[in-house]
Amino acid sequence: MPLRRPPLLVLSLMVLLALLAGCGSATATDRSPGDPVSDAEADVLAGLLHRDFTTGGADFVVAAPYAEGAVLTLTGEVDFVHGTARAQGVTSYADGRPDDTRTLFFTTSDLWFGDVPGLSAALTGAGLPGAAYVRRPIATTGATGSASLIDVLVQLVPRLSARADDDPRSFVERHYTWQGTRSVNGALASLFRSGTGTTIAVAADSKMLLQYVTRLPDQNFDVTITLSNHGPREIALPGDAETVNAADHPDIAATVGV
Repeated sequence: MPLRRPPLLVLSLMVLLALLAGCGSATATDRSPGDPVSDAEADVLAGLLHRDFTTGGADFVVAAPYAEGAVLTLTGEVDFVHGTARAQGVTSYADGRPDDTRTLFFTTSDLWFGDVPGLSAALTGAGLPGAAYVRRPIATTGATGSASLIDVLVQLVPRLSARADDDPRSFVERHYTWQGTRSVNGALASLFRSGTGTTIAVAADSKMLLQYVTRLPDQNFDVTITLSNHGPREIALPGDAETVNAADHPDIAATVGV
């Protein structure tokens, strides 16, 4: 599946993003996976997304195995403070087809596509100056009431942060459970699961979010977001001189499939 023509997915972002509230580490030695979170863990979970915000940003990898033998992966960095990110988006196939690659920039409202096949020819044919990127608004829903996979994924990444702590009681009310410990990118992490099945890995030492795994509504695959190298980021978005705006030139956007 090329990035420029991803399948439509039924999207319930209000439900999905409500799950992005948070995670911690256990001190008890006599507990089993599936036990309810402790008060101390609920406190850690309540501040998890706010710690992402105050730390500034992180490197990220998003993996979405949306079909048998096909995986869409976004690899990049995010500035949680300003809600901006850049990534390389790669769709890889197990049947030997070449990878489909795009350069992406995004905010909480807009998405830039680079390395778009046919863009240069389309601009020339329309008598427009050359541009490296096509910019369009992020689609929360399409004409059929759904949004494309790429639009869903770029909305999830910046929302792994919050400007304030959550209420620790909400993690008890939503039936979060402790699921044990494991290594994530070489770091010891405590695992937690929400009542709806979302799994969160939290660094045992720094209490930072390391991994977030969730299933999109009405889909049969999990999306895994892995964060690393937390710290401030400065991301310069493409300028107007190197960008064609899809809203101003919908014919160009339709021609190149953005």
